[in-house]
Amino acid sequence: MKKVQLAFKTTLVVVISSTLLAGCATPPPKNTSNLCDIFLEHRDWYNAASDMRDKWGVPIHVPMSMMYQESSFKHNAQPPMRWFLGFIPYGRASSAYGYSQAKTVTWDEYVKEANRFWASRDNFDDAIDFMGWYISKSQRINGVSKWDAYAQYLNYHEGWGGYKRGTYRNKAWLVQVAKKVDSRAKDYASQLKTCEEDLQRGWLWRMFFS
Repeated sequence: MKKVQLAFKTTLVVVISSTLLAGCATPPPKNTSNLCDIFLEHRDWYNAASDMRDKWGVPIHVPMSMMYQESSFKHNAQPPMRWFLGFIPYGRASSAYGYSQAKTVTWDEYVKEANRFWASRDNFDDAIDFMGWYISKSQRINGVSKWDAYAQYLNYHEGWGGYKRGTYRNKAWLVQVAKKVDSRAKDYASQLKTCEEDLQRGWLWRMFFS
């Protein structure tokens, strides 16, 4: 009974905190099907994604497609709450949280390896950097190209060990999701080519020449 009460109190604190922070949170992009629209609405996101690309050698369209699949670009996304007897909350299916839906253990590993002890999962800049780190590490561990959104998503979902063991082969639904991620990544890549030159221009140029 004490465990149930503790879980309820913890959930209540999270709900209240989320409500208080909602007013200052960055809203999801209005049009998530077009990468240009996403970055034109949130230009600071492009800057963060560009920094990630320079740092990890990961093409922008791959983690952005994966992020859309994981959280729909919601800063506080997390798995649904599980309920006991239909009305008593007792925790979530996993510790995944934030834009990247990074699990606590994996996030802690990233924080240590990347030396980003101030990083937060509900901060876009940190989340996209985490995904760049993960994708880069998937290449090192499992030999998966950083440009292969299909295989990279399977690594991301199943973990490096799970991908190596081929656990995704028994999950037809996951294979289909990975194909969607790959298709979206290709669309995002094509779209970015049409607007990246404008995104790279500073605010002063846009003020006088746009």
